[in-house]
Amino acid sequence: MEIADRFLSYVSFTTTSDENTNLTPSTPGQMELANYIVDELKSLGMHEIELDSNGYVMATLPSNIDAPIPTIGFISHLDTSPDMTAKNVKAKIVRNYDGSDIILNHEQNIILSTKIYKDILNYIGQDIIVTDGTTLLGADDKAGLTEIISAMEYLINHPEIKHGKIRICFTPDEEIGQGADHFDVNKFGAEWAYTMDGGEIGELEFENFNAASAKITFNGRNIHPGYAKNKMVNSILIANQFVTMLPPLETPQNTEGYEGFFHLTNIEGTVEKSTLSYIIRDHDRNEFENRKKTIIQLVNNVNLKYGENTATYDINDQYYNMHEKIKPVMSIIDLAFDAMTEIGIKPKVKPIRGGTDGARLSYMGLPCPNIFAGGHNFHGRFEYVPVQSMEKATMLIVKIIEKLTLANI
Repeated sequence: MEIADRFLSYVSFTTTSDENTNLTPSTPGQMELANYIVDELKSLGMHEIELDSNGYVMATLPSNIDAPIPTIGFISHLDTSPDMTAKNVKAKIVRNYDGSDIILNHEQNIILSTKIYKDILNYIGQDIIVTDGTTLLGADDKAGLTEIISAMEYLINHPEIKHGKIRICFTPDEEIGQGADHFDVNKFGAEWAYTMDGGEIGELEFENFNAASAKITFNGRNIHPGYAKNKMVNSILIANQFVTMLPPLETPQNTEGYEGFFHLTNIEGTVEKSTLSYIIRDHDRNEFENRKKTIIQLVNNVNLKYGENTATYDINDQYYNMHEKIKPVMSIIDLAFDAMTEIGIKPKVKPIRGGTDGARLSYMGLPCPNIFAGGHNFHGRFEYVPVQSMEKATMLIVKIIEKLTLANI
């Protein structure tokens, strides 16, 4: 199957994850896509194909060589972000892109502007898959699904390429931080793996944020406003004060590289009760711990000012920087780096300003750096992916496997 056609078939499934269902997978569309992929893997001739009750798809491409080649894996995720709807994705291919603004939706005047999204100018002459501006596209991470399956298909159709045992896995609910919750590392049986879940072509990542979520609840006291003097406690106003206590420049829109942040993701409130939801991020573990302490100290300050239990907090760690686990096995980074170079891709080694399944899997005993899947502007209506980037990612998977084989025979 052509790479673009495979990708378009996957984005037709609505696989938005939902942290509020308390199910795995969290939404039924993910299992529907998983079943579709299982059928596809069977038709390609993959082995040991398994879909468990939690929506994890695992399969094997058996070794075709009598040599002790390490078993490696490739992983991507089935779900798309809940940040924007992925229902009824209407994708289209802009052939031989000419460098002009792309009108996604004439009726609603939704335009992918080259002034705002300048990176698209790097793909003049290529074929760009975009949305109609009313949904996200789903390249995160259906581009990864496409590339891994396309690479397996290529190897099956080219048995002259010798390789060891290859394992693949597609996980649910990565976008809500639960992609590794039920991942069976022992059953997967790889010495290491790569997630195909990065952004633009060339990305190679083995550092990521340490991450936590924080929910701060403010308790007030309501009374008729005409009789509220010295009696009412407005939790909304206290919550607003709390927001201003945090460093104003330590937010996502003001940080880059290794800089961490506090990100306010949701506000809900009445006079009686208000909540603030934050995500806390930092690459440095000590600074990460200090950020959590800052939240706690500010909650204590609120209680000193307004009374005990006016504010409470619930902080939960989500994942940690994989660098600690990748550093002892940097040869797996060198392998991917050299493979990129050999097929004409300039590697872009940089820290992930986010997280992947690979971060948690690395702490579960499966070292798992992250490789580009090719998409841009994830989680929004201006998401796009160049077809040629997906083709290069597919070639990269094959090249990594080839180089690993040559190094062990």
